[in-house]
Amino acid sequence: MNMRFREREIENVVVGSGAAGFQAALRLYQNGETDTVIVTENVNAGTSRNTGSDKQTYYKLSLAGEDLDSVCAMAEDLFSGQCVDGDIALCEAALSVRGFYRLAELGVPFPCTEYGEFMGYKTDHDRGRRATSAGPYTSRIMTECLERQAKRNGIEILDQMQAIRILKKDGEVRGLLCLDKSGGDDMPYVILWCKNLILATGGPAGMYHDSVYPTSQIGGSGMAFEAGVKGKNLTEWQFGLASVNPRWNVSGTYMQVLPRFVSTDSEGNDEREFLMDYFENPGEMLSMVFLKGYQWPFDVNKIFGGSSVIDLLVYRETILKGRKVFLDFTKNPGEKEIPFSELSKEAYDYLEKAGALFGTPIERLKKMNEPAIRFYEDHDVKLYEEWLEIAICAQHNNGGLSTDCYWETDVRGLFAVGEVCGSHGVTRPGGTALNAGQVGAMRAAEKIHLRKLHEWSSEGEPTAMPVEVARMSLRAEAESFVSLPENASGNMALNELWLRAARRMSGSGGMIRERGNLRASLEQVENELKNYQSLIKKPSGEQFPMFYRLRDMLISQRVYLAAMLDYAENGGGSRGSALYTNEIGELPDARLPELYRCLLDNGRNGNVIQEISLTGDSCAVTRRPIRPIPQVDYFFENQWRAFREREKIG
Repeated sequence: MNMRFREREIENVVVGSGAAGFQAALRLYQNGETDTVIVTENVNAGTSRNTGSDKQTYYKLSLAGEDLDSVCAMAEDLFSGQCVDGDIALCEAALSVRGFYRLAELGVPFPCTEYGEFMGYKTDHDRGRRATSAGPYTSRIMTECLERQAKRNGIEILDQMQAIRILKKDGEVRGLLCLDKSGGDDMPYVILWCKNLILATGGPAGMYHDSVYPTSQIGGSGMAFEAGVKGKNLTEWQFGLASVNPRWNVSGTYMQVLPRFVSTDSEGNDEREFLMDYFENPGEMLSMVFLKGYQWPFDVNKIFGGSSVIDLLVYRETILKGRKVFLDFTKNPGEKEIPFSELSKEAYDYLEKAGALFGTPIERLKKMNEPAIRFYEDHDVKLYEEWLEIAICAQHNNGGLSTDCYWETDVRGLFAVGEVCGSHGVTRPGGTALNAGQVGAMRAAEKIHLRKLHEWSSEGEPTAMPVEVARMSLRAEAESFVSLPENASGNMALNELWLRAARRMSGSGGMIRERGNLRASLEQVENELKNYQSLIKKPSGEQFPMFYRLRDMLISQRVYLAAMLDYAENGGGSRGSALYTNEIGELPDARLPELYRCLLDNGRNGNVIQEISLTGDSCAVTRRPIRPIPQVDYFFENQWRAFREREKIG
């Protein structure tokens, strides 16, 4: 097939139009790298613009009052999350203030005192008060402010352009193959020849059926794995309670106002408040519900007498019993007055300071966080009158693509910023994801700038073939790739296979994982990929985008499931947001199903990072020690000299 492409040469390509993608393009521009474009399937799609929580959190160094903090202290806290590289933790701590103030100067309304101090609050896995918020839509506001600045700077945005394959040669990125979805050209395929490619595609959210991600968040990790990029910590996700429609985390104030948890059968009958089947008394139950506010992600270390037992109880109702679970803000649990005096001291003191020791959950929510009510009103859900259906959902990938401390992958010139990058470990303070995306964007842009400034060559790498010879080879590769949908010959609809695959991933690779299920799911996805063209009906031109998305999603599932199975088969215990069932483990409580029997990892594997790469038809898993936090010489004159040399300042 002699396929023709439109071709264009651009030095820097950023894929993704979320907060990390726009920041990467802006930092490149700031460094003088003006030959840059942003590629996006839909500039209004993605997680940054379409997700949030009761008060979506941005995590940074403390900047108010008498709070004692330091870059090293924050780096240590990030590093203590297990399986975190210390150099990345130090960068995220050191650049957090710079990234935060840039956003504030661009117009993100982070609240401050009348004297200009940006005060904070405590979030999950946080020992200080580093968290701040601009409200439920923090990341959306960030993205909008960054986009406005990108447009003011004249940075080109290629909208309706779907990245489908990374083109590389000799271990270096050479270009990006895209599908133009705008329908305005007879040649829908475009090759963008580039020197640097920054992936800001978000996590591979499309893998899961039970998900709080917006439906427009699909991810693009499969094409990176196919290009040979290593995955890192792919076992580590965050799962937690979220509303089903709309998709939204029910964290923070939604829990702290002590709503009623109700389950029904699939028809909405047989109403039951099921939490009291487990807890000894109402005070204990209500205190645990309160703690779910800032202990929102499911955490196996909090199931033995901790707040994450709430997640297990909801999972038992929804997955094991096939019932529906709702939050009811119109009535107190037990339909009685709250026994505030029986709450834990932490819960009582918090509610007292908030002036919320009264009334019903919705009245307390109005007092403490009225915008949290308005969010649901904006989505036609009236919490004053209606119950809110919830489930255990995938919310964030702590793992992702493996990079160095400049967020560059093992493919030269290919960077990963935002959630697509595996910069987090097993646990992380809430809000660190937004900071990591901004810091990663800064670091990637800096590496591109320094490489050009010093004209670094590829010492030690094979001599690259002439540019046009390499491009001829890559054009042939691209032509073969775009023939895939034309040669599909099966009977299965794309959405049918997608739904089957996503449900399978939620069932086997979600919050509860069992080795047999992981193995069976991996075999199934391997078979689907091997026979993809013979399974899928030949798509129409309008279905090409989903054809490529589904294939990318299946590749991601394959690599992620292989990582999870390898971890389980090599003695990995339950940790983070994943409970690996183990017949010889402990049961959190005799009143819980045997399915929850597990052995906690307890940090046994916290100093080892699992990496995985896709090579041909197989996945290769390796392990390496974490990179420690760098020991820096902070003597001013020494660092000033190194800075001048690095920046070529006389």
